[in-house]
Amino acid sequence: MMKQKKRHTFRPAKFGLLALVISSTLVAQTRAQSGPVQDRLPDAPQAIVTSLPQAAPTGQVIPGAAAQAPAMSVDTQTVSTGQRLTRIDAEQMAIKNNPRVSVGRLLALAQHQVVRETRAARLPTATAAITAEDAEDGSRISAGSLTASRLFEHAGAGGEFTQLITDFGKTGNLIASSKLQEKAQNANALATTEDIVIATDQAFFSALQAQALLKVAEQNVSTRQTTETQIGELTKNKLISTLDLSFADVNLSQAKLLLLDAQNNVDATMAALDAVLGLDRQVAYALEDDHTAMQPPPPDADQLTQLALGQRPDLQALHYSQQAALKFSHAQRDQMLPTISATGTVGSVPIRPEAYYLTNWWGGVGVNMNIPIFNGFLYSAQAKEASIRAQAVSEQSRDLRNRIVRDIRTAWLAANTAYQRVAVTDELLKEANLALSLAQTRYRLGLSSIVELSQAQFQQTDAAIGNTDAQYQYRLALATLNYQTGANP
Repeated sequence: MMKQKKRHTFRPAKFGLLALVISSTLVAQTRAQSGPVQDRLPDAPQAIVTSLPQAAPTGQVIPGAAAQAPAMSVDTQTVSTGQRLTRIDAEQMAIKNNPRVSVGRLLALAQHQVVRETRAARLPTATAAITAEDAEDGSRISAGSLTASRLFEHAGAGGEFTQLITDFGKTGNLIASSKLQEKAQNANALATTEDIVIATDQAFFSALQAQALLKVAEQNVSTRQTTETQIGELTKNKLISTLDLSFADVNLSQAKLLLLDAQNNVDATMAALDAVLGLDRQVAYALEDDHTAMQPPPPDADQLTQLALGQRPDLQALHYSQQAALKFSHAQRDQMLPTISATGTVGSVPIRPEAYYLTNWWGGVGVNMNIPIFNGFLYSAQAKEASIRAQAVSEQSRDLRNRIVRDIRTAWLAANTAYQRVAVTDELLKEANLALSLAQTRYRLGLSSIVELSQAQFQQTDAAIGNTDAQYQYRLALATLNYQTGANP
């Protein structure tokens, strides 16, 4: 502490002399041992500013959903050496391979078969039968049956059919309900696809961001390693206090810890990207940026809200489900109405006792009306249940509309804030670079302590990280805003 105070009382002329002595001694000793080394502290590390992919999925409807490509870009091939992958390629791969997309499509196909099942009630039903019987002629079934009970040895074949004439709307409402459910399932499948697209964009941006931050951490370690080496030489020659070397060692250790965290984050984000791509193994892709210019977010949130309310697939699915539930409630109510159907039968009995069969064939046709009278209020309860469930789906649809309005507004505000942060962090990074350069110069001349230099290095590293993070967060905010509007992937 006393030495530090005494050094601050030196006159400027002595500072120049001290700097000259330090430089001369360091150069002479290091050349004698291992060749020439750098006779000054390293300059402020350059900002790692990456160019980032667009935030909106394919088929976007938001204008200006792209971001600029700043001066420097991260060479992702030094991070991953596998197949080159763009964001658009990642989205297409995820749509093709992710099992959630396949599940949505399969459920939509299954619902189409439900439509065919329901429509079958309007089509005729035909059955055929072949019967041979060996019995005691003239004997009778005396228990367990109310049909014709006389038994004869015979063999015959025939068929029968049934055709619904009308059930006063029940089947029609059931068919309409199943068709609307099919539309709802198709909309759900599209919503699932959009979920996978935004998840892919998030994973892709996170992986690019992690790789950019890894570059920042590597450069930080390199800079602080050089600083620690030079201060170590000065300390060995007793030109500065060991306190400076202790600070340099601490700074280097902190930089190495940051590098470890950054490397772990790279591996974790790549694993997350592989998962959303539908891969069951680790694949190291070389992620590519598309180098697009940064533009501001859309200016009008209300227009985006109206757009979302008109094209969000999850809202459309609930709307179709509400209509389907209403049609089903009508079908349940129509159970209390009569059902009219036509029936017919025809057949032949080539083997028969002649005394009891007047002819060797039979046939007939008729019309039947089934009138429900009382079944313990079952039909009325089912109709009431279906009506209440339709009202519940209607309220769910209204709730989703409210959440969409909120989410659009929130995403729009987040995109605007993120856009402003890009400019602020860029300016902060420039100022941090200048501050670090001045701190290095002051430290070389003995005008400041290692604490000031360490603080400047920390601020520059933090500014570089913040600037990289701000740019990717803006891209992700635009992707989220585009997703909230329901743009088709």
